[in-house]
Amino acid sequence: MTHRISRRARVLAAGLGAGVIVPFAAAAAPAAAAAPQVSCTSNKAGLAAKLQTDITTALRGRAGTVAVGLYDRSTKTTCTLRSTTAYDSASVVKATVLATLLWDAKKHNRYLTTREQSLATAMITKSDNNATSTLWKQLGVTKVKGFLAAAGMTQTKPGANNYWGLTQITVRDEQKLLALLTAKNSVLSDNSRAYELKLMGKVISSQRWGTPAGAPSSVAVHVKNGWLSRATHGWRVHSIGTFNGAGHDYMITVLTQDNSTMQYGVNTIQAVAKAIHKDLVPTASTTSASVLRYVPTTNPQEAIPAVPSAG
Repeated sequence: MTHRISRRARVLAAGLGAGVIVPFAAAAAPAAAAAPQVSCTSNKAGLAAKLQTDITTALRGRAGTVAVGLYDRSTKTTCTLRSTTAYDSASVVKATVLATLLWDAKKHNRYLTTREQSLATAMITKSDNNATSTLWKQLGVTKVKGFLAAAGMTQTKPGANNYWGLTQITVRDEQKLLALLTAKNSVLSDNSRAYELKLMGKVISSQRWGTPAGAPSSVAVHVKNGWLSRATHGWRVHSIGTFNGAGHDYMITVLTQDNSTMQYGVNTIQAVAKAIHKDLVPTASTTSASVLRYVPTTNPQEAIPAVPSAG
């Protein structure tokens, strides 16, 4: 199944109906279960409680450390789990690299060169590591830090010695990045936001796993994933995505580490994603038939960035 690519140059309507935000936090779990503590709020009655229950159920019994972020503008729904825990970024940082490039070009009132466009396309749609290293070196850590400051991504720490895959990221900051990409702001121009989302909407099918799992066919999908294995904390497997359609406008970040294998981390992320998509878009608006949902590849692939041999 393919998804249409959204055109997000225009701003989403800000006038969301007034309502009472109902907080809902997970009850204390039995010590033996050590269930994750997911916290949700929503303007839509019952939605926070359902999301909290279903995300917790999706994570029950899963090994590893998982962080989750969800924000749906349409219902003012937010869910968080370990939102400030830092993870090695792996290839997820490539979305930040492109945003930095676009931010810097805007500052200098210029368009991306043909070379930069080619590198950006390879970096996002195919997760090309060489293209990423080229752009990372061109920008330099000073400009990356400049963008992070402008974006309010104060918890993100660029990787040293050109090891961009070891950039430290958090759910909170990744959600901030996705929010910048999906609504008008002073950091990125409308054209820049539309350009990055267009590339995230063209990610090759073998890398279109993770947060898109279970997304209804009426929703436009934009995704960037990453994974990395090291001696400490095993496999890091991450996925960030934005979703627009079916009356919703939402973004999901799932970061994981301490996974025994790459596939185990992918399965964890996709279990969370399926629960979120199902709760936000449970049925088609005009029919009682089941919603057609996206099923990612059973052989997910990603590019593993270079990292030091130790650690």
